This record gives sequence, C-alpha cells and structure tokens, in this order.
Amino acid sequence: MMADGAVLEARVINAWRGDRHVLRDVSFDIAAGDFLKVTGPNGVGKTTLLRVLCGLLPPESGEARWRGRNVAPHDPGFSAELAYLGHANALKADLSARENLAFLVGLRRRLAAPDIDAALERVGIARCGDLPARSLSAGQRRRLTLARLWLTPAVLWILDEPATNLDADGVGLAESLIREHTRRGGLVVAAAHQRLLDDDAATRRLELS
Repeated sequence: MMADGAVLEARVINAWRGDRHVLRDVSFDIAAGDFLKVTGPNGVGKTTLLRVLCGLLPPESGEARWRGRNVAPHDPGFSAELAYLGHANALKADLSARENLAFLVGLRRRLAAPDIDAALERVGIARCGDLPARSLSAGQRRRLTLARLWLTPAVLWILDEPATNLDADGVGLAESLIREHTRRGGLVVAAAHQRLLDDDAATRRLELS
C-alpha cells in the first residue's frame, strides 16, 4: 500500500437529489493516516457525498480530487487504490464465505487459503467459512464484508455505515480495522449515524445538515 502523497480533497461540492439541494459547498481534505467521520440526519446527503468521492456520481458543481487529479469514473488508477463499502454487502448468496472472499478479493490480488482463513478469523467468523452467505445472519454477512475490506489492497477506504447490523463487539471490530488501516498510512472516510471511534482524539468530523 503506497500512501505517499495520498490526499483526498472535496472542493465546494454541490449536489441535488431531485429538487432537493442535499450537498451545499462541501469542502475538506484528508491525507495519509486520517479518519473522517461524516455525520448528519437521514436524508442529508451522506451517501450522496460518498458516491461523489468514489466517482460514482458526478457533482452538480465542485470537484473531488485524489492525488491532485479530478476523480473520474472508471479511472483504473483511482479504482486500484479505492475500496468502497456501501449499504449492501454485495455478496453472492450461494457461495460460501470462503468462496466469496476468493472470488471478490481475487479480482484484485492473489489469495491463498491461509489468507482467507486469517481474514475470517480476524473478523470472528472462522466457523462460518464453509456456510453459504445466504445462511449467515445479517451481522455475520457484515463481518464477511469487513473481511473482504481487510484483504483488499487499497489506500483509500470509503465506507457507508460500516457498523450496520453489528453488535457491540462488531462495532469494536470495525473500529479496530479502521485504526489499523490509518496507522499503516491509509485514509478512511466513513458515513455513520452511530458511534464509531467517537472517543478517538484523531477522529475528524464533517457534520452535514
């Protein structure tokens, strides 16, 4: 993971949802080692902002920039450095937990069986490795998605409600993974309506209203 010079910038971003102006002149920048928590009530534009930052949605005005260049859809260089976790877990229901990781992460890096076992152990679902994703609980599926995130070689993590469906231990797991990533020089932007590293002095906040 090469984080040297990695800076994500939002410059006066405006976006509408239908006739609602949900993002108004949003600006910030984060660099290697930073965690930015995006907060605000439902419908305020948190997911819209994340999608703009990922290049999945163009802003009406303003720009998102990565390493000094405008974020553009289908940019292979940017995509190689990005891991995006949305509301949906994006798992294949009939594949086992191990098979999901082998397929989804295998699109981005070489994986060996010990890598997969270590990831399942890390997120606390090692015993579920051979179960199909459809048979896992909502919390276990979210943990499996976090295992995929942990295995993905990406500098920038953009996370939409990463603690969804997780119990207190699961929230602690999500917080631990974010800390590990930023301490290695990664960057994390996460939208969250619940507690997530709220007591960490290094947490930066962006309140949307």
